[in-house]
Order: sequence, then C-alpha cells, then structure tokens
Amino acid sequence: MDSVANLTGAQKGELMDQVKQQIAVANAQELLTKMTEKCFKKCISKPGTSLDSSEQKCVAMCMDRYMDSWNLVSRTYGMRIQRERTNM
Repeated sequence: MDSVANLTGAQKGELMDQVKQQIAVANAQELLTKMTEKCFKKCISKPGTSLDSSEQKCVAMCMDRYMDSWNLVSRTYGMRIQRERTNM
C-alpha cells in the first residue's frame, strides 16, 4: 500500500482507470458465462452437432431477455449508487 501512497494524482487516476477496465471485462465474462449456461439449460434438450430452428429461436430470445434484464439491473444499481453518493 505504501507504493500507492507515493503515486501522483495522474498515476492514481490511471491506476483507477485500469482497475475499472478489469472490472468491466470480468463483468462481461460473467455475463456471457451465466447467459450461456442458463440459455443452454433452458433451450437445448438434446445436444447434437447443430441446433434446430426452434432451439436457435429459443436461444436468441433467451439471450435478448437476459441482456435486457442485465441492463435494467445495472442501470437501477447505478442510479441507486448515485443517489447514495448525493445523500452523503
């Protein structure tokens, strides 16, 4: 921690940007992993070499719904954090 205390303001800002980028990548990876897992479990009853049209449609709709839900939760969480910062 001593090394962080010795950083300039610009260096601290750059470090924070790097951490934010790493968190964003981790969140995207988690999103893709969970979405794939849940939609596969929901839509694919018997895995094979290809998806039939109903499985393709199910996966596409499932992924759309999952992304919509993820975005809604993310926006709501972001707004809550903003409100809490404002109230401090």
